[in-house]
Amino acid sequence: MADEVIYVDFGEGVKRVMNNAKLYVKLLTKFKNDTRLDDLAAALGAANLEQAKSEAHKIKGLAANLSLTELYKQSLELETQIKAGAVEPGQLETVQAAFTQTVQEIEKVIAQNG
Repeated sequence: MADEVIYVDFGEGVKRVMNNAKLYVKLLTKFKNDTRLDDLAAALGAANLEQAKSEAHKIKGLAANLSLTELYKQSLELETQIKAGAVEPGQLETVQAAFTQTVQEIEKVIAQNG
């Protein structure tokens, strides 16, 4: 399915955990309950760019490690904008939308492989 590669690259993700699909599904389950996105939004809302940069970096790292491709791409872009001190209007919302879509895909992956 094309969506899986855009949001969750299952094959690549399983490879990253030494072909342990059960562990990968467990990590995805843990990720979908993550609240870092709320922390990121709060930091940006408070204009705390250091904390926002840190939260964006954490989300980017988790997305990369779990092969969550679109979320990785969008959080990388947001982190880059925060570092530059100029977050484009709508970029946080783009990351939030990618997160929401990623969680929906994660739920499908868990249902198919859990």
